[in-house]
Amino acid sequence: MSDPVLEVQGLRKHFVTRKGFPKPKTVTIRAVEDVSFTIAAGEAFGLVGESGCGKSTVARALLRLIEPDAGRVLYRGEELRAASGAKLKSLRRRMQIVFQDPYSSLDPRQTVGSALTEPMRVHGIATGAEARRRAAALLEEVGLPPAALDRLPHEFSGGQRQRIGIARALTVEPELIVADEPVSALDVSVQAQVLLLMRELRQRRGLAFLFVSHDLSVIRWFCDRVAVMYLGRIVEEGPASRVLAAPLHPYARVLRDASPIPDPARRAELPRIAGEIPSAANPPPGCPFHPRCPQAMEICSRVLPRWTQTDAGGVACHLHG
Repeated sequence: MSDPVLEVQGLRKHFVTRKGFPKPKTVTIRAVEDVSFTIAAGEAFGLVGESGCGKSTVARALLRLIEPDAGRVLYRGEELRAASGAKLKSLRRRMQIVFQDPYSSLDPRQTVGSALTEPMRVHGIATGAEARRRAAALLEEVGLPPAALDRLPHEFSGGQRQRIGIARALTVEPELIVADEPVSALDVSVQAQVLLLMRELRQRRGLAFLFVSHDLSVIRWFCDRVAVMYLGRIVEEGPASRVLAAPLHPYARVLRDASPIPDPARRAELPRIAGEIPSAANPPPGCPFHPRCPQAMEICSRVLPRWTQTDAGGVACHLHG
């Protein structure tokens, strides 16, 4: 694997809130705990898990859209958390995001042309007629006509809006795209079109991707490597083909088995994970998955499993410690 374009080391993010009535108490939500991974240049790295596991928080924290509490985020060896002013602006140009909801991610009062040319002007890439020419070329690259420049977001479908969101991310010529559930709000047929577009852009432009999703079929098709998250922690990481074919962690295995296969000849009852997802405000001791794990041992309820690196990736589980 080539030198990493992004290194995340020990990332942590907690949210403090007040809950309860009539006497509210201060509660700490442990959204992300000790998350580490690397992404190589041109690589597609997937982050997968159930809703609420912390995937999107990781994506936003490493871009500093929300400030992490601890950990290091290195882009090409430069510490993003320590950057400010012009340095942070320069680093952010190299890392862009495509949001999940194509309806709320665009300003309804701003034309498409303005949404695409504004980043170019802010970063000193182009202004005036040159910026508009570049914006038109980007629209064509994502499959929309240049005439869309003078239209407003409400005139487009969800799939077209997501194409505009992708074009906007490309305006500053980034090296890394953080795609936060980029197709989950779209119809299935439109999902396929947008995924094909993103793969073509990745190949043509040499883009690296952090691809956040709960859909294992999308991860399997798009990503080179994948990390599985549960309750704010990464429990398994490795090549997508290996993790999804022969997962090591019991949670990753149940997640894989619960993913439907589009084959009528393979009808089967999908497995269910016993119990409810624990609250991130009050996580269980030991392994966070042990209350629901079919292979839990006595040690699992007491000791947090260490990260074990193997030839096929890594896993945090006492079965492989």
